[in-house]
Amino acid sequence: MADVDVALLRKIVQEVIKETNDASQPISFKSEDQPTPATEAPVASKKVPAGMDAPKQLDWFKHVGPAKQGTAVDEVVVAVLPGFAEHLTENMTGLSHKDILRQVTAGIEEEGLRARVIKVYRTADVSFAGAEGDKLSGSGIGIAIQSKGTAIIHQRDEEPLSNLELFPQAPVLTLDTYRAIGVNAAKYAKGESPTPVPTVNDQMARVQYQAKSALMHIKETKYVVLGKQAEEIQVSF
Repeated sequence: MADVDVALLRKIVQEVIKETNDASQPISFKSEDQPTPATEAPVASKKVPAGMDAPKQLDWFKHVGPAKQGTAVDEVVVAVLPGFAEHLTENMTGLSHKDILRQVTAGIEEEGLRARVIKVYRTADVSFAGAEGDKLSGSGIGIAIQSKGTAIIHQRDEEPLSNLELFPQAPVLTLDTYRAIGVNAAKYAKGESPTPVPTVNDQMARVQYQAKSALMHIKETKYVVLGKQAEEIQVSF
């Protein structure tokens, strides 16, 4: 086991150094309208900040404006994190983000409620994303999903780390699990007290996936924009 840990640690260090070098240029989030000094070259329209790749244009995942405070008590907000779908497209075991989101929203709709998807930019932490999402939810219940697959169910007015349910081991989460997460979130929104979603506790998952988990989190963090308002996402499956 020690040999496995050392090999994985070496891989993490090597990949982190590579990622750090790739993103060594400072990232700027200046407004496109902000004038630049005369000594600078003209700035192209919609310039992508250094160290970041442009988001993929997806038919099923479209931005429709700033996320607003919800008023409908029959909605559950699903908050995805900055890299989700547009920069990273699968969780750490290869489940597509589209399929994950489809199952979560299907679970919510199965209980007769509506899912509203937003993208959070201020954090790469799933708990803090959940706390931001549920504040915008008409029901006060939110789900947050990291790009690597970790998920939570959170309730408004609770501390960020005080979750209704936490799913920290992404490698053991299946599409059925994500659907069940949607179902339970909807039940909380209806005032019920559902049985927590059962998950497998695999002690080897951390060893097997810790390098990939670290790398995916580094990539997710690249797309954090401090102070940026969450955006409403229209999904079609």
